[in-house]
Amino acid sequence: MFKLKENNTTVKTEIVGGFTTFLTMVYIVIVNPAILSKAGVPFDQVFMATVIATALGTLWMALAANYPIAIAPGMGMNAYFAFSVVGKNGITYETAFGAVFVAGIIFIILSLTPFRQKLIEAIPENLKHGITAGMGLFIAFIGLRMTGIIAADPDNLVKLGNLHTTSAVLAIIGLAVTLILMTLNVPGALFIGMIVTGLIAFFIGDLKFTGVVSMPKMPLGVVIHNPFHAFGDVIHHSLYAVVFSFLLVTIFDTTGTMVGVAQQAGLMKGKTLPRARQALLSDSIATTVGAIFGTSPTSAFIESSSGVAAGGRTGLTSLTIGILFLLSMFFGPLVSAVSGLSAITAPALIIVGSLMIASVSHIKWGTIDDAFPAFIIILSMPLTSSIATGISLGFISYPVLKLVKGKWREVHPLVYIFAVLFLYQLIFL
Repeated sequence: MFKLKENNTTVKTEIVGGFTTFLTMVYIVIVNPAILSKAGVPFDQVFMATVIATALGTLWMALAANYPIAIAPGMGMNAYFAFSVVGKNGITYETAFGAVFVAGIIFIILSLTPFRQKLIEAIPENLKHGITAGMGLFIAFIGLRMTGIIAADPDNLVKLGNLHTTSAVLAIIGLAVTLILMTLNVPGALFIGMIVTGLIAFFIGDLKFTGVVSMPKMPLGVVIHNPFHAFGDVIHHSLYAVVFSFLLVTIFDTTGTMVGVAQQAGLMKGKTLPRARQALLSDSIATTVGAIFGTSPTSAFIESSSGVAAGGRTGLTSLTIGILFLLSMFFGPLVSAVSGLSAITAPALIIVGSLMIASVSHIKWGTIDDAFPAFIIILSMPLTSSIATGISLGFISYPVLKLVKGKWREVHPLVYIFAVLFLYQLIFL
């Protein structure tokens, strides 16, 4: 079924690859509930929804696409959901999940049609890299703010916080430990860093456990009972920019990660990704189902590359990952205690942010009409606490500068359409 011989691999190698990827990304079951609970979503709800979406998307990837790639709620999108969508203009988290659901449905449709590829080709590379880098700064900023390493300042907006607080000290220790492990190429460095920080917090009395294992529970059941209400909420609250932001980032993030991991594994056929439709459906279906149960959009995880480095080449690696995540749902009390202490989860946000900012190296900084739109995206995302605003400013400034430069033919017609829509949204909505 997984064509192990054709891919020059064995059952043992694939299982080892699955365990390796699982260890490098299991932090998401801690960090994702920690972030979304800030928006008022019950912890148990997000924890179970995270496990369900991750297991479903990864198992689909295993059985339908036969790739060693894991799917889980994306970093950056969860922060955007919690800090930039929920609470703005009276938007509840139920309404926001409706927007995620709508984006997932559109993503499924795009994954089944050639339009998805045209959309990816239409967006300038500089804007794609700017979006990734801006999201990296945004989530790193959140990590620093959550632990008090940086604090609000009436004169300069932000300043260095009180580094003598327990939260700040624990976060700095966790950050140092994780960075040392990553420098030494230790598999699962993010997860191990959390364990070390958690143990220190436990021994000094900051971390208390009410249990370790329990039966899975989901307080709200499903969040979205009627799909038509989700579409109605998007229209009623004019959440078009939110849906577009979810959709845009998820498409680029997922596609780029899938291609990168497939190249690393030697699974690309020239510039073509075989079974691309099945692979993309894994993410779009996971996003849609995840929204129904209560989590932000999913994405292909770059941590999958660690499993590939360990020898994973087929869907058996993903099958192993999916099963391990299903088993993790029985450890809700343990995860709840850990995620409730921001000093444990914040180092992961800061480090993942540093990895995402690497995209700036691909931006063409030599010409202002290419550089400035990417720069304004990167700058405005953390400063406005809005990924959608960053994307909007980038999409508006790019075609304007190209027009002034006389390079209007270089801009895809879809970008002009997006620019007009974003401008209208900023001015009137």
